[in-house]
Amino acid sequence: MKKSFPRDLSSSYLPITAGKIAAGMVPASNIRNKPTKEVTVLVRIAQVAPLYESVPPKYYGGTERVVSYLTEELVRQGHEVTLFASGDSVTKARLVAPCRRALRLDKHCLDQLAHHVLTLELVLKESSSFDIIHFHTDYLHFPLSRRQLIPHVTTLHGRLDIADLVPLYEEFREIPVVSISNAQREPLPWLNWQGTVYHGLPEDLYRFRDTPGRYLAFLGRISPEKRVDRAIEMAKRLGMEIRIAAKVDDIDRQYFEDVIAPLLKDALVSYVGEIGDGEKDEFLGNAYALLFPIDWPEPFGLVMIEAMACGTPVIAYRSGSVPEVLDDGVTGFIVEGLEDAVQAAQQISTLSRRHCRDLFERRFVASRMAQDYLAIYQQLIDAKPKFIHAV
Repeated sequence: MKKSFPRDLSSSYLPITAGKIAAGMVPASNIRNKPTKEVTVLVRIAQVAPLYESVPPKYYGGTERVVSYLTEELVRQGHEVTLFASGDSVTKARLVAPCRRALRLDKHCLDQLAHHVLTLELVLKESSSFDIIHFHTDYLHFPLSRRQLIPHVTTLHGRLDIADLVPLYEEFREIPVVSISNAQREPLPWLNWQGTVYHGLPEDLYRFRDTPGRYLAFLGRISPEKRVDRAIEMAKRLGMEIRIAAKVDDIDRQYFEDVIAPLLKDALVSYVGEIGDGEKDEFLGNAYALLFPIDWPEPFGLVMIEAMACGTPVIAYRSGSVPEVLDDGVTGFIVEGLEDAVQAAQQISTLSRRHCRDLFERRFVASRMAQDYLAIYQQLIDAKPKFIHAV
């Protein structure tokens, strides 16, 4: 961990144009620049969410949570929004539900793909009612979207460093897409990137707490790439309690039983399982620091800005989006390994929890995220003829 000092939080930003955002020349939410100029024209928007979790999710679910924050903010700003999501979703938008409840929690669901194909049909049936369709369903809709005339854009929420994706994206390289970090683009820089839009949270979702707690926090998912084992080892080195709030997917169940479960027997470790939004505020806000010891190219890392919203600093391994989300020496520390992480934890008290909250409010609120997307929507609507694809 390199030595760093808190930055001047009042430094001025440089102007940025919506045109450059939509052309992918700069990230839409480039934090060194002023917020995107507010789009005042009302737009009819379809938001198409995955069906694995409700919108917002009852428990874990980063993509569906972001879709909810974006949808509700767009509605608040006066836009006409239709949300395609599971029937147990809660929204002020018009809801179209291809299934009764979130598929991950539906024990009676045997074929999840069937519900997603139905979603595409429902979207296409209503497509003429929208100015733009915003997909959050990866590439599933690509063959249909290239053959219809309504402007559309797809936010890619997952990792792109997978060899299987290359021939697919080569075929559909004209499809307009948005990244959630610049690092996410690196495996496929030649896609039709419209911009980078960092996630945002409702400003009042989490309560700021000025006084740090006495435990380290790990929140998210237990899997090999999330490396909760590193977090536990950090806590043991420091002699501090660590509380782990995380879900275990079926695909990671064996890893949990073989590798992680034995580590949970340590007296310093408290495993609380999967928690929902109502519990995250206290869990993160009362922590000394959030540990984010990832071992993969994290596309964004929503939990980092959730912690910042509470005023809680983050100790994160340098990988993927981490250097874009964290301000090293201000909202936490970016580390290179275990020893570095332990040293960082010993310096957490030098950071200002108020500065963590201030940086969250300037960079990662839902109103900024919505304005960034609206600028991209407008560019695509203005370029509507380009969406005709010869077949």
